[in-house]
Amino acid sequence: MQIILGLLAILIVFTLSYLMSNDKKNINYKGIIIMLALQLVITWFMFSTQIGAMIINGVSSVFNKLLEFGSAGIQFVLGGFVLQEGGVFFFNVLLLIVFFATILSVLTYLKILPTMIQWVGGLVSKVTGLPKIESFNGVNSIFFGQSEALLAIKSQFHHLNENRLYTVSASAMSSVSATIVGSYIQILPEKYILIALPLNMFSSLIISSFIAPVKVSKEEDEIDITDVCNGKSLFDAMGNGALDGGKVALIVAANLIAFIASLELVNWVIQSVFAGVTLQQILGYVFAPIGYLMGIPAGELIKAGSIMGTKIVTNEFVAMLEFQPLLEGISEKTIGIVTVFLTSFANFSSIGIIAGTVKGIDTEKASVVSKFGMKLLGGSILTSILSATIVGLFI
Repeated sequence: MQIILGLLAILIVFTLSYLMSNDKKNINYKGIIIMLALQLVITWFMFSTQIGAMIINGVSSVFNKLLEFGSAGIQFVLGGFVLQEGGVFFFNVLLLIVFFATILSVLTYLKILPTMIQWVGGLVSKVTGLPKIESFNGVNSIFFGQSEALLAIKSQFHHLNENRLYTVSASAMSSVSATIVGSYIQILPEKYILIALPLNMFSSLIISSFIAPVKVSKEEDEIDITDVCNGKSLFDAMGNGALDGGKVALIVAANLIAFIASLELVNWVIQSVFAGVTLQQILGYVFAPIGYLMGIPAGELIKAGSIMGTKIVTNEFVAMLEFQPLLEGISEKTIGIVTVFLTSFANFSSIGIIAGTVKGIDTEKASVVSKFGMKLLGGSILTSILSATIVGLFI
């Protein structure tokens, strides 16, 4: 029964994506089927085979070791603060972003990461028939945040028409940055966060292939990675990465303060009219039917739905922090589905971030992004539903 519901959820996602399409005649159905098959194979392999389990455990071990290194740096600087579980969230979790950003900056400066992304993106392009720029950006978005992912292809922006601009923007919104994955895995189970990274890449490209199909000439589809890092030396790259990480940590902290405080304000207003009712409860009922199709047990639909809704109206960090205390009292299936759903930047504030980044690259194209902003969010929500549904089939 659960498999039937999951397949129905996928069919509904595809149908909604088709109805949102800008060009139904040129939808790349072959590429969509190939990417869906790859998602199913990857998820089955990671969750159902011993080698897959070893890969997940190996990657988790690397992240955990990096977390230890990052914590050592934080402890040295903060000295008198006691950094322990349940301690100060900014010190325990957010400051680790500084170290992860430094690592990514160094790997980018050494051309290790850009070269790997270029080759994997080229393979995705060859297998699926998608253009190289869109494939490169999809893979790139696994590692870098919304702004950084778009800036990496700024030299190709003159090639991007409205549909292509939608696709690269959707990849940026539907991903998360590897810089903050270390923070996520301190809150929720790492195996689901890690599997969400490749699944979201393919899900975003699938939904975009429905909504904004593209066909390009060879001349319009070249990737240049020679200018992806502005560091002049290794130590300059380390310094730039640390500063960028510090900015991200402060931005996340500021957003958490604003959104959590705003959520409390909204709940106070709601409760002044309807006693005992919260925005989270309302969102729980709204998302309950979707959660049921995704595979969440009936008794946990309202709780799960409230977390998913909270993520969309605030951000993933706020939702993760609300979800964390519930982990011990809910099923493994719900944990996996909701965790994957939360692992993306799909929320209202991301529309402004992406539009602002594009404006810094090309002012004219920024107005185009603002015009399809709500469609971008809608597609990204469908992306999260698709990835979470696929994971639910294998738990």
